[in-house]
Amino acid sequence: MKKKENIPQKIASLIDAHRAFGLPKPKHPLVSLLNGPHSQMEVVRPLQNHVIGFYKISYKPRLGGRLKYGQGYYDFDEGGLLFVSPGQVIGSEDDDDIVCSAYTLLIHPDFFLGYPLSKNVKQYGFFSYSTNETLHLSEEEKATVIEVFKMIENELNSRIDDFSQDVVISQIELLLNYANRFYKRQFITRKAVNSDLLQQLERILDTYFTDERSLSEGIPTVQYLAETLNLSPSYLSDMLRSLTGQNAQQHIHQKLIEKAKEKLSTTNLSVSEVAYALGFEHPQSFSKLFKTKTNLSPLEFRKSFIL
Repeated sequence: MKKKENIPQKIASLIDAHRAFGLPKPKHPLVSLLNGPHSQMEVVRPLQNHVIGFYKISYKPRLGGRLKYGQGYYDFDEGGLLFVSPGQVIGSEDDDDIVCSAYTLLIHPDFFLGYPLSKNVKQYGFFSYSTNETLHLSEEEKATVIEVFKMIENELNSRIDDFSQDVVISQIELLLNYANRFYKRQFITRKAVNSDLLQQLERILDTYFTDERSLSEGIPTVQYLAETLNLSPSYLSDMLRSLTGQNAQQHIHQKLIEKAKEKLSTTNLSVSEVAYALGFEHPQSFSKLFKTKTNLSPLEFRKSFIL
């Protein structure tokens, strides 16, 4: 008998979401705020994995106690914010952020249409962070976040008028900007831990080229590095940017140039052979990248070592 595939359930609209969680219809079809502490509604979990068609921002007051990051390191313990973007697959067990949350904000992308946030929302990389990369809040940050949620709640519960959407859009943008600031703080407070991750990343890349995996598997990808470090690609890039000023792709390019210089200056390999050894399918792509990063062609760089 053929095994039944676990196809994720599609939850495209806020009305579908409320129905899936056993809630009454939302007051507004494109934006909804669930207030856990003051709600008399009993939320249920969907029975299977599902793909959502909207943004979800949840404040969870408890994140399972203090989480340890590295030897003797503990993070803030005033709850945290979790972010999910349209198109993401969510496991049924991941919906504790609705069941156990103080606030959960659901926003359909159409709510942003006609506003700059429709485009700018994609610049907030934390929407693609994984659950273990939750934003952990300090006591002051927690108070700020809850205050913004309360403002959104008050506006959504007020009489709808010509300014309602403008006001709510501004409040959502304020929440996102605060989250952006707090994540930058989190990268700083975890600097020691992130520095250790950076060292791990260097070891992974060095081993990748030493074992000549690039010959069979090509240039290492951001996805490969993120999976090896048990991070999401977006979090990895943002973490690296906070430490080095470069994102993950730029870091890979830097390592490629470093290895290329080593081979060009210490071996008799041709430029094409160096390119293939580093994982490039086409030598022209290697030469173009090398020229961009060093202002020299590979041959010009090699000649500089010839007396």
